[in-house]
Amino acid sequence: MSTEISNANLQDAQLRAGIDRSLRHPVMFFLTSGAAWLAVSLILGIISSAKVHSPTFLDCCSFLTYGRTQAAHLNLLVYGWGFQVAFGVIIWLMSRLSRQTCKAAGLVLTAGHVWNLGVSLGVFGILFGYGTGIPWMEFPAFTWPVLLLSYLAILVWSFVQFKVRPEGSVYISQWYLMAAMLWFPWVFATANILIHIVPGNPVMAAGIAAWYKSAMVFLFFTPVALGTAFYLVPKVTGRPVQSYSMAKMGFWSLAVIMPWAGMQKLMGAPIPYFLPYVGAAATILFFIPALSAAVNLLQTASSSKDVVMHSPTLRFTMAGLLGLIVMALCAAFINIPGSTLKLSQFSMSGYGFEILAIYAFFSFVMFGAIYFIVPRITRREWLSRRLIKMHFFISIYGIVLIALVAVFGGLQQGMGQEEFNQPWIAIAFRAYPYAWATTIAWCFILISNIFFFLHLLVMWLRLGRRSIHPTLLISDHGASPHGEDGDIDNCGPGTVTPAH
Repeated sequence: MSTEISNANLQDAQLRAGIDRSLRHPVMFFLTSGAAWLAVSLILGIISSAKVHSPTFLDCCSFLTYGRTQAAHLNLLVYGWGFQVAFGVIIWLMSRLSRQTCKAAGLVLTAGHVWNLGVSLGVFGILFGYGTGIPWMEFPAFTWPVLLLSYLAILVWSFVQFKVRPEGSVYISQWYLMAAMLWFPWVFATANILIHIVPGNPVMAAGIAAWYKSAMVFLFFTPVALGTAFYLVPKVTGRPVQSYSMAKMGFWSLAVIMPWAGMQKLMGAPIPYFLPYVGAAATILFFIPALSAAVNLLQTASSSKDVVMHSPTLRFTMAGLLGLIVMALCAAFINIPGSTLKLSQFSMSGYGFEILAIYAFFSFVMFGAIYFIVPRITRREWLSRRLIKMHFFISIYGIVLIALVAVFGGLQQGMGQEEFNQPWIAIAFRAYPYAWATTIAWCFILISNIFFFLHLLVMWLRLGRRSIHPTLLISDHGASPHGEDGDIDNCGPGTVTPAH
């Protein structure tokens, strides 16, 4: 009996090694290029933030105006960093969970280069005055078909791998990842076709853009991050998900409620009266799927506190889940019709919420996934625990400062906008101290992410050190907690039976 178990474990280890080997180059390409674009996005964010309190900063460069740098900053954060790290994590997770090696790594890698070409053309188009001016869709109109086609080439093999997986239960992680992969082309193609190919009334174009931005947050980045977290937490702790019923409730409430969000940003516009209220209600109700997933995963990890303390993966993932809770509370707070919505509608509060969603929640979970995945596909260890800790704590301080400053500074700005008898310059002065704080915080985050990028680049070159502990999961007292050293994908406790 023990011989059969040993043979099964050996075969399983060989299968995992084969999967990791087949995905090494495409996954590392997406993660590294995404980290590089993140650094560029942060530099542009610093410039745009500095221009709020120092308008003459870099005024010698016509392509670095506030409007252009702010748009490039957000679009690179979304398409340069967000989507690429999502691609890398998705194709690795789907291959691992489906237990299939990637047989089209060359195609995926080529599509990744095409995606980066589209992002490069898009950001240069924005900086040189060819942007569309539509939030989160500022790339010139010719870039969106390039991005859509490269997306289909990148993730079509994930659908194939899911289809040919061994028969059995479907993991809750796969539920979220498959949903995100299906929702994105629907949202992306619908918004771009209705705005660029068959444009209608400009007011409805603004409504479509608001819905698109909301759908990207709630129907792509959120399910990708939650699917990743539902894989990492049971995997590292070795504990089952606390409640399968709560996991399924979180998934279906996300799928049913969140497609309705977004139109609240057009409150007061000449559109059907009920649409902004439906959008506000859906955004406020985001706390249902958010709290269902976050509380479920936090309770799962709470039984392995020692592992959480020493695991880089869980440290970032837990911080991301706390960011999800804050994001849900913020969504409810700034979208109350007749109250805070009129203050946040045209202020920096919206920017603060976007940063909460993309960085405080999504990016932190992705950082946790990177610290878990990279040692396995490179067969090397991260060079320095200290660099990882610096990356974590500096990012925490910076993102908390940015989110708080932007959200509450935006409310102050909105209060000034409601005082119609005041000159506009008085309203602008309200935002100055918050802009200074945002600039300083982005500088700290940039420093931490430059070290992260260099750390990641060293791992891609396979210059990391060899270690018997694959994820630096070692306590200061020399004890080696049990959770992350194991590497078995077929975790029965982490499964959810498929719906019929």
